[in-house]
Amino acid sequence: MNQEKIGKFIATCRKEKKITQSELAEKLGVTDRSVSNWETGKNMPDLSLFKPLCLMLGITINELLSGERLSKEKYQEKFEENIVNTIDYSTKTMNRYSGMISLIFIVFGLFISISAIMIFPSESSWGSIYSVFGILVFVIGVARLIHNIKWYKRLFLIVIIFIGSIGILLLTDYINVKNNKEAPMFRLFTTTTGNVIYYDTLFYDVYRCNFDKDNEYWVIEKNNNPTIEELINYCN
Repeated sequence: MNQEKIGKFIATCRKEKKITQSELAEKLGVTDRSVSNWETGKNMPDLSLFKPLCLMLGITINELLSGERLSKEKYQEKFEENIVNTIDYSTKTMNRYSGMISLIFIVFGLFISISAIMIFPSESSWGSIYSVFGILVFVIGVARLIHNIKWYKRLFLIVIIFIGSIGILLLTDYINVKNNKEAPMFRLFTTTTGNVIYYDTLFYDVYRCNFDKDNEYWVIEKNNNPTIEELINYCN
């Protein structure tokens, strides 16, 4: 489909009808810029506008897509060719918009995850909830972007990307706990007893001894599921 040729044909037919770009745009419910873009070949009219545009210009849809007036001999030949071109153009347009939407999902998902980690305090559970939600949005965007590959490869990649993304979040959380002495965002539960706050995570335990005191200190250990009695005596 030759957009430049079609654009010049639209301009020629419009001028023959003595219609300005503004008048054509107003009657079709589009902007002057849209009509100008059609005539310069930058883009095509929406499919829904083909019929009203052709009625205003006094041409057929087949002639519009051919970019020229057609004789009876050429009409059928161009008709079949234009059907194929229109389907191809529509498919490419849908794929382009689908790709843009996928990228929006990816960027938006990453933005949510990063913002959740930076904005919400580590003591708040909302940070972990929003960051995981952001990862889900990110993975949906990736899934849309790779929809053309075979389903089993697509599923494998989605699972790997999701696990990898969650792993990065957990690793980032661990580094923050270790270096900045903050409560783990991705914790299973929190227990406060005596002079210790205990944070239980999936892979490690965090003990905050003598919390809110001058001699406060943090200990990170492997999971051992301590009892209440052990927690009371832990910091002693």
